[in-house]
Amino acid sequence: MSWLWAIIVGLVLGLLAKAILPGKQNIPIWLTIIFGIIGSIIGNAVAGWIGVDDTKGIDWIRHLLQLAGAVLVVGVGDRLWASIKGKRHA
Repeated sequence: MSWLWAIIVGLVLGLLAKAILPGKQNIPIWLTIIFGIIGSIIGNAVAGWIGVDDTKGIDWIRHLLQLAGAVLVVGVGDRLWASIKGKRHA
């Protein structure tokens, strides 16, 4: 069941990251999910490093760090995907 949650969270974070970033990201949905999962892992790691990974109630800071990680990974990943595919960004 944890893999299913990882995929769902990756999808949601990846789509939110694509919505936040300016312009159009030309990455497929499967790569959006993977980038969202990686961003979530990065956000969890940063939350652990600064000591906000487990708080009482809703972990808003951790969730924002996960979203920030997803935005970072989707932004960088989109550029890498475009260079691999041979498409240039303006």
